[in-house]
Amino acid sequence: MEIPLRVGNYFFMTDETTNIPTEKVAKVSVESTIVGADAVLVKQDDIVEGAVIAIEKAALYVDLGLSGTGIIYGIEFMNARDVIKRINIGDTISAKVILRENPEGYVELSLKEARQALMWSDAEAAIKDKRVMDLVIKDANKGGLMLDWQGLAGFLPASQLKEENYPRVEDGDKDKILRELKKLIGKRISVSIINALPKEGKLIFSEKESGSKEGKEIVAGNFIVGDEVSGTVTGVVEFGIFIKLDDGVEGLVHKSEIDWGLVEDTKAYARVGDKVKAKIIEIKDGKISLSIKALKANPWKEAAKKYKKGDEVQGVVIKFNKHGALVSIEEGVAGLVHVSDFGDEEKLRTALSLGKRYTFSITLFDANEERMTLSYGEKKA
Repeated sequence: MEIPLRVGNYFFMTDETTNIPTEKVAKVSVESTIVGADAVLVKQDDIVEGAVIAIEKAALYVDLGLSGTGIIYGIEFMNARDVIKRINIGDTISAKVILRENPEGYVELSLKEARQALMWSDAEAAIKDKRVMDLVIKDANKGGLMLDWQGLAGFLPASQLKEENYPRVEDGDKDKILRELKKLIGKRISVSIINALPKEGKLIFSEKESGSKEGKEIVAGNFIVGDEVSGTVTGVVEFGIFIKLDDGVEGLVHKSEIDWGLVEDTKAYARVGDKVKAKIIEIKDGKISLSIKALKANPWKEAAKKYKKGDEVQGVVIKFNKHGALVSIEEGVAGLVHVSDFGDEEKLRTALSLGKRYTFSITLFDANEERMTLSYGEKKA
């Protein structure tokens, strides 16, 4: 069998047993390998399936048919090495697309993220089915309780506890609340998932009696998407803000809906007891999703009049993540510089520093999707 071997800007097809090159093929992009009217390009975050065609010391190659060749390497290979040990050439595997085309023309894949995507899909199904499950309380903090479901971390806010388990502390002392919550560690309780937050790697649970769900749906039915509402903040947690609306129903403002800019600390935006206004952006299964930023002007609309693909812009590095660096070109408008521009994360962090301004080129600008990607102009220097 032949496997791909990259040398410089070319791919060689090599015999698996001898590793002797049999054919030289000029480097081509994913787009240029797609032929035929029925071909569909893979997209980032897609779950794809293909046969393993080669396994090297630090890389695994997958045949994705007309979509090209997938590769699992670097940190993704390390994260999945225990699974890869059990994979053989010819096996069919599922993986998640984390980069549609890297500089070498491969589709970058993740086995770990594929498994997680399937678990998140199951969590969404549990929400839709209003599934009730018995779970053990693992730990507690001043905001609520920690649980675990199928390997996914979960959080049960104190505001979602039944009356008999709710920590009633007259003076609201947080240390006393924590002591009361810690008494529940090790206890098995019946809960249901009310929200799944893949970006935060967290599930949100509720213990409140299932018999009240129909009543909640009726109350939620008094609202429609687009309504501007006011309410009182009942909880501020890492992933967002809980708001009790005038009719007594509770809604959640996810962290991503608090402000157009990057929100690192939700507690900097609200405190329990604050009166706030928000806009209803979704009503699903009796649950209301709110947005505070929707009441403010969308900076992407104005940015669309000023920026386009190919423009050189000044931007400030505001965050690093496993995919690269998040760069803000103006308040509320930010995009990603992918780690592949630099080779690896260490080189990226050497070239760029948090809080500093650099010159970048816009490689994608989509105001409707509020999405932008950038490249660093000095990466080859």
